[in-house]
Amino acid sequence: MKILMHILLCIMFAYGHEVVNGTVAVLEVDSSTQKLLKDQTPLPLLAHPKAPNKRIAFVAVPYRHSEAIDLVRIAGEKQELVRLHVKQGDYKQETLSVDPAHVSPPKDALPRIQAEREEAMALYATFSPTRHWDSPFILPLQSAITSDFGNARVFNGTLKSYHSGTDFRAPVGTPVYATNDGVVVLTKERYYAGGSVILDHGEGVYSVYYHLSSMPHPVGTRLKKGEEVGLSGATGRVTGPHLHFGFMVQGVPIDPLDFIGKINALF
Repeated sequence: MKILMHILLCIMFAYGHEVVNGTVAVLEVDSSTQKLLKDQTPLPLLAHPKAPNKRIAFVAVPYRHSEAIDLVRIAGEKQELVRLHVKQGDYKQETLSVDPAHVSPPKDALPRIQAEREEAMALYATFSPTRHWDSPFILPLQSAITSDFGNARVFNGTLKSYHSGTDFRAPVGTPVYATNDGVVVLTKERYYAGGSVILDHGEGVYSVYYHLSSMPHPVGTRLKKGEEVGLSGATGRVTGPHLHFGFMVQGVPIDPLDFIGKINALF
C-alpha cells in the first residue's frame, strides 16, 4: 500500500528541487500548506521573514548524503511529493600540518573529546521555538577566505575529515562579530575547536565561532547582529591564527555562505 501510494504521488503531483550535499534546502510554501512531512515526521513550518502569506521549511542535507530526499506536502486533501535531488558538491582536498596530538590524540584526551562532542550535539538537537533574528545575516568579519566548507582535509598525511565551516584569515586579536541576533549557549575552550562560542538563533539554527583567543560573554548573553562575539586566535587544531565560522541547522553542519545567501534572498 505504501509503495502504491508513493507511485501515485509521483505520477500525480511530483515536483523537484536540487540541493547540494552539505547545504540546506530553504523551501517556501504557501499558507494552504498544513504539513510538510519528511520520513513521515512533520518539519517545522516557519514564518517567512517578509511574505506573511508564505512559510519556509529547512531541510539540511548531510555532507555524506547522496540519495534523493522525498517530502510530502499536505494541503487539505491534496498531497504532493516534493523530491529533493541531491547533487554532489565540487569540494576540494587540502593538506595541513598540525600538532600530532591533534591528529592522533593521547588516550587521556579521548574522554574530554567525547564529552565535548556530546555536549555540542545536545545543544544542536535543541529546537528553540523563538526566532531571534528579523533581518539579513552578515559575515563575522571582512577578510580573505583561507579554507572553504567541504574541503577534504588531510592532516599530517592522513585523511581525517572534511571541513565543516569556512575559515577566514584573522590575526590573533581580530574582533569577530555575531552574524545575527542570538543567544550564547556555549563559550569554552575545547580540544579541537579551541576557544568556542555558539549562538542560538532560534528554530534549530546555530552559528559557531572557533579558535578564539577571547570569549567575553557568558552563556545566556543576548547578542545583537554585529556585536562582538570575541577575538580571533590560534587555539585548538590549527595551522595558524584564523576564524572558523559555521552553521548547524537541524543538527547538521552546513555551508555557512550558502545558508546566508539563501536566507538573505528571502528579504
